[in-house]
Amino acid sequence: MEPVFDINLLLTRKLRALRDAVPGADFLMQRAVEELEERLSAVTRRFEKAATLFCLTDSVANVLRRCGKVAETLQVEADRRFLTGGKGVIAAPETVPLPPAGIDLAVSLLSLQEMNDVPGMLVQICRALRPDGLFLGMLLGSDTLSELRESLLAAESELYGGVSPRVAPFVDVRDAGGLLQRAGFALPVADADAVTVRYDSLFHLMRDLRAMGATNALTARTRRPVSRRFFLRAAEIYADRFSDADGRIRATLDFTWLSGWAPASSQPKPLRPGSAKVSLASVLPGANDSGGQST
Repeated sequence: MEPVFDINLLLTRKLRALRDAVPGADFLMQRAVEELEERLSAVTRRFEKAATLFCLTDSVANVLRRCGKVAETLQVEADRRFLTGGKGVIAAPETVPLPPAGIDLAVSLLSLQEMNDVPGMLVQICRALRPDGLFLGMLLGSDTLSELRESLLAAESELYGGVSPRVAPFVDVRDAGGLLQRAGFALPVADADAVTVRYDSLFHLMRDLRAMGATNALTARTRRPVSRRFFLRAAEIYADRFSDADGRIRATLDFTWLSGWAPASSQPKPLRPGSAKVSLASVLPGANDSGGQST
């Protein structure tokens, strides 16, 4: 199957963003880290060994180290330059270089949406977890940058009579739970939280995307040089369709959270059909009345 993303180009752009770090450009990761801290606070158990997977920062590992619930934390990254502290392992993108049942907590923030084989990555994560181990992940969901996608496609169609992929496809939250289940996780949960960020113009939004290393790395992207006229027209369309009364434009970011547990015999399981010991008719008044009750 043809890969969706150019992995080498993605890594090059992430490293450039790290090298030319712009203050405040990591606001998405900081928001994700804060929510991770909140979600971990609701977990009552302790974890002997945790791994953060391709998070491109040590801030995720630092949350695990200071939460008081993790004895040891290992960072897994695609390049040593992302390891700014603590123990680390360098691995090829989209691989989990850990032995089966080697950890009991895995965390991945803002990386799954840029992987070619998300189901395969989830299978690897589930395999690396000990029984009753926990996976927590966050990726950008299907409504992310929908305004930018529409504006770029409209401008390209108008000026060139055709369109090319310019914004990555994102997973719908309704499919995310199914991906966890097919990967072998028990008790899978997926939930989404849409956040609106405002900018002065499309150019300010694109400046932030470049600072995050999140510009177009699709394998099917056009190699044709793009004129300034194209971006000016896209900015006009964006402002016309997605601006507020003060002239600033809106950009949607769809935070989709995933959680699942490696299967274990101690986990609750649904009862077999027909195994109930109490009749519904015995607890609901009028349940035996064929005509029902009027209200």
